[in-house]
Amino acid sequence: MKMNKHLDAIYNGIVRENPTFVLMLGMCPTLAVSTTAINGAGMGISTTVVLILSNMLIAALRKIIPDGVRMPAYIVVVATFVTLVDFIMEAYTGALYDALGIYIPLIVVNCIILGRAEAYASKNTVSMSACDGLGMGIGFTVALVVIGLIREFLGAGTVFGIQVYEASSVFEPIAIITRAPGAFLVLAMLAALQNKFKMKSATNGLNGTEEKGCASDCESCGGGCQ
Repeated sequence: MKMNKHLDAIYNGIVRENPTFVLMLGMCPTLAVSTTAINGAGMGISTTVVLILSNMLIAALRKIIPDGVRMPAYIVVVATFVTLVDFIMEAYTGALYDALGIYIPLIVVNCIILGRAEAYASKNTVSMSACDGLGMGIGFTVALVVIGLIREFLGAGTVFGIQVYEASSVFEPIAIITRAPGAFLVLAMLAALQNKFKMKSATNGLNGTEEKGCASDCESCGGGCQ
């Protein structure tokens, strides 16, 4: 039963509360760095490391940190781990570090990390918070890689930097896909697919036995909120 809770926390971040396609969090790095799959993977993995470590430390200190200074304390914790990740990437992955640029330090204010610290890590055990960070990080990484793959393939004809087709009279790379409008277009299409297949999320109810409310299934709600 204990293992089931941990697995459920991981699954929740990947599918039910995917930070990109369901919660729509962290849109700035999602749209900015997902020009290629490699960039998306690099940002996703670095964010995942920070998520797991910050969640664990905040959960361990949750009974010590005073309520009045909890947000500044969370930012200090997150900034510490972001600085470590920043130094490591600069030392060992120079090309990727240059490609991601300012968005690595900006992980400090990523609403995914601060949101999970406030909503989950501050209320749960270290192990559960680690699983929550892992699930959210994997969900974020998968989303970035998928968006990057689509933009890279359609916009440049490459996959993970490998040329898979050349421009021809039949099909040419769509340059706009690698630019800002393309990021919004690809994200909107993937979010629409998620909604089309009705992946159950925290905002539309998980099963028919749950109590209905303003954050669940509006079609079957008799609350008369309208």
